[in-house]
Amino acid sequence: MDTGSRLKLVRESYKLSQRELARRSGVTNATISLIEQNRVSPSVSSLKKLLEGIPMSLADFFTFDQPPREHQYIFRASEQPDLGRHGLRLLLIGASVPSRQMRLLREQYAPGASSGEEPIVHAEGEECGLVTRGTVELTVDGQVSVLNAGDGYYFPTTLPHRFRNIGQDEAEIISANTPANF
Repeated sequence: MDTGSRLKLVRESYKLSQRELARRSGVTNATISLIEQNRVSPSVSSLKKLLEGIPMSLADFFTFDQPPREHQYIFRASEQPDLGRHGLRLLLIGASVPSRQMRLLREQYAPGASSGEEPIVHAEGEECGLVTRGTVELTVDGQVSVLNAGDGYYFPTTLPHRFRNIGQDEAEIISANTPANF
């Protein structure tokens, strides 16, 4: 299911009008309408802002219409919802696990793709990861580093951070972060 249709399903399930969701989230009614019509693809930060008005985590959003499966330990590639956009795939592993304590992502960056123009900052948590292929520029709290396949990182997510593929080929990172709800 695409992001726009899923947003409409979630919004209507919570008995919210577009106007009410706009009021709660600080996103305009027109923007919500365009997203639901799939005329605009929201950034991860915009989608998070919308979901805070419900409230709901990104993982819960992408698994909203899927029944929880008890004792599932294997998550096939087809069962990993994509939280990304615009040349960035963020494949969430274990999305249907109730009460997850961490988030594990397979991040795939097309050449030139990034985590966004604005640095990401969270109120709490930690993130670590390993570049499995390609060349990634990682900026943490203003410090820029270039990571190649085999290089890893670990930092508090309270520091502003950003990822960008600076290579000619797709780059991939396997990352984990806590808490699991962002």
